[in-house]
Amino acid sequence: MTSAQPAASSSSQRPPNSLLSFFTPEIRSYFIAGGVAGATSRTVVSPLERLKIIQQIQPRNSTTQYKGVWRSLVRMWKEEGFRGYMRGNGINCLRIVPYSAVQFTAYEQLKKFFTRHGSELDTPKRLASGALAGITSVTVTYPLDLVRSRLSIATASLSQPIPPPSTTAAPAKAASLTSAYHTSAPNLNLSATKGSLYTPAELTMWGMTLKVAREEGGIRGLYRGLVTTAVGVAPYVGINFAAYELLRGVVTPPEVNDYMVLRKLSCGAMAGACSQTLTYPFDVLRRKMQVTGMASGVLGRKYNGALEALGAIVRQEGITGLYRGLWPNLLKVAPSIATSFFTYELVKEIALDGFK
Repeated sequence: MTSAQPAASSSSQRPPNSLLSFFTPEIRSYFIAGGVAGATSRTVVSPLERLKIIQQIQPRNSTTQYKGVWRSLVRMWKEEGFRGYMRGNGINCLRIVPYSAVQFTAYEQLKKFFTRHGSELDTPKRLASGALAGITSVTVTYPLDLVRSRLSIATASLSQPIPPPSTTAAPAKAASLTSAYHTSAPNLNLSATKGSLYTPAELTMWGMTLKVAREEGGIRGLYRGLVTTAVGVAPYVGINFAAYELLRGVVTPPEVNDYMVLRKLSCGAMAGACSQTLTYPFDVLRRKMQVTGMASGVLGRKYNGALEALGAIVRQEGITGLYRGLWPNLLKVAPSIATSFFTYELVKEIALDGFK
């Protein structure tokens, strides 16, 4: 009787211990730091992120193209106000928190896996760890990314004529204010133009999700373009992590303490610019595939697959068509990736101290 009691006690305690053994303070700190880093970095560059998406998918020969970074940002402000700058950022943050948390955590754990038997953590292992971490995170959060892309362009005036400049200052000011508040301006009113395509309920995260699932094949529609995305994300994340750690070893050696914050931010900016430029065509294809189910007036045509989209872009626009929107993308990469890595390392240290 007495010998059976310890056995029962130990067996009853084993499941909770085995269940919680994975969620160590270290892993919890990775999750928290990754989520905070992702949300912070994306919010900082939200206007440029939306502009990049619009430029990637807008029709090539349209007279309503968003051209030039500053000019496009001004136009976005006049037509939609501050809300236009943040359009899609809510769902982007909702997506990026688990995405970044999973990505950073997977990367840290994969590095340990590849060096478990005492092997050195070299650049190829960092590339492999980053690539696998990117595939894992994008698969988990892809539907949120697709819906965010739809929301980002749903109210952009891609199919509207650009109104002629006013001859007087007063009408121009009135038109700008009218457009910013989505009232009944005949040429600038986004609500009137888009009203037949999207209802107010559909311009929400849940509403757009239901619309895609209802009209584009259910759950399968929410994963449109996933393969193309995974192919592009794997090298991007791998290069991003590997380049950052390589630069950190050169720019922030242990014996140097001067301008450490600036040095870390510079490493993130350079790593992000390098990885984004090398893998940018995959991002263009991803956006094309994500919005191909929308109204034809937005995209101009629909594609049946990534290879068809690639061939059409190269035939109609040349290789440069695969780099549309690259300039605003590079402008956002520097502060975004720099903020992400810096915030991650800062929050990780704070979280680890808190869990001790």
